[in-house]
Amino acid sequence: MTIEFHPEAEREFLDAIAFYRRERRDLGYEFGVEVNRTLERILHSPDAWAPLTRRTRRCRTNRFPYGVVYQVRSDLLFIVSVMHLHRQPNSWRHGLARDES
Repeated sequence: MTIEFHPEAEREFLDAIAFYRRERRDLGYEFGVEVNRTLERILHSPDAWAPLTRRTRRCRTNRFPYGVVYQVRSDLLFIVSVMHLHRQPNSWRHGLARDES
């Protein structure tokens, strides 16, 4: 299965890495590693997490207050958002067409 990020999700991910890097040099790297571990967990068991909508699920990271919001589309893992969990609950819906959520 391949992984593709929504452009906004990629921006969220890179912004979070930059934020954590400013906090402590290696913390941005550690955040990136944790998100990659979360992606591996999703790839291993994509249906393991409770759905947010009919097509969309969220898997929380360990250690950081983030969730990876995703959709499985055929042989594609589409990352909708890498969201900070203290945001408004529907912030992940950015730019998705109604039938995609």
